[in-house]
Amino acid sequence: MLECSRKGNKRILVLYGLEYAYALDDLRRTFEESCKSNSCNPEVQYADVLCSVMSPSSSTAEENDCPQSSGTSCHGELSIKSDVPTFLNIRCSMECSSSTHKYNLGGVAWNISAQEKMEDYLIFWIGQDNSAFANIVLTFNKCEIVRYDAIKNQLSTDISHLMKVLRRRYYLVEKAKDANIIGILVGTLGVAGYLHIIEQLKEVIRAAGKKSYTLVMGRPNSAKLANFPECEVFVYVSCAQTALLDSKDFLAPVITPFEAVLAFSRGREWTGEYLLDFKDLITSEKQEVTSASEEARFSFIKGAYVEDNCTQGTSYAVYAAVTA
Repeated sequence: MLECSRKGNKRILVLYGLEYAYALDDLRRTFEESCKSNSCNPEVQYADVLCSVMSPSSSTAEENDCPQSSGTSCHGELSIKSDVPTFLNIRCSMECSSSTHKYNLGGVAWNISAQEKMEDYLIFWIGQDNSAFANIVLTFNKCEIVRYDAIKNQLSTDISHLMKVLRRRYYLVEKAKDANIIGILVGTLGVAGYLHIIEQLKEVIRAAGKKSYTLVMGRPNSAKLANFPECEVFVYVSCAQTALLDSKDFLAPVITPFEAVLAFSRGREWTGEYLLDFKDLITSEKQEVTSASEEARFSFIKGAYVEDNCTQGTSYAVYAAVTA
């Protein structure tokens, strides 16, 4: 980390896998001692572990803004008497106030000044090249990222394999635009807000003039999804850590709710932003049915202009439980 601070002039943001949260205090102390011995004073910010304690009370809803670091605790109360969408919007992964932006991702939280952007920071990740790291790279794909492998005791700046994943995800978005029958895969029954995002996806699909089926299953695989050959693309509703599913061996591609919103919302373009937590997508806005007077769109998959089916789609309330 000291080497990274010498090479660049960016502030360092230290993120880590939760398996290393216990060592955060020791890391901070060791780094400060190294800075003193080398007569340098780099700007380093450490993410904190999110507080997992909620104490509902009869008072008005207030957010528990007290993240807990290794060896500390917080005592706050959070009332969730308001409706679930409002509560989820309050607990969104990026919260903006007049002076700071608050982020939380992968179980850790941090704040940056409202005048700064994440691109102004060098992200120093401590942990393995796993789904949590992929979540960080895809979400902050414009940032400079360095990974420290604590097991191999080595630094790595090569994230090209994850950038290839990002490009493939964009390809799947374009492929999903040409689909007419969509399967919504319910991969979780325990993540807050999953029913709301399913209903929202149904509305988006219906407004795009497409049909949808809702399928309840555990971890999808090619054998399970092969039972539904009529579905041209599947939308996988799950927690952020398991949202990315490699569907190269599947008959139909599997995309995330964020990618589905990009694909089925007419006129919406991808700006480089990427979200894996579906709670960030929950909205109370009503989707409008595509107008029949809209121009044909260009399909990058077919290499020609195509006209979408502008009649209102159908959402089938058939829940097929697949466990085998």
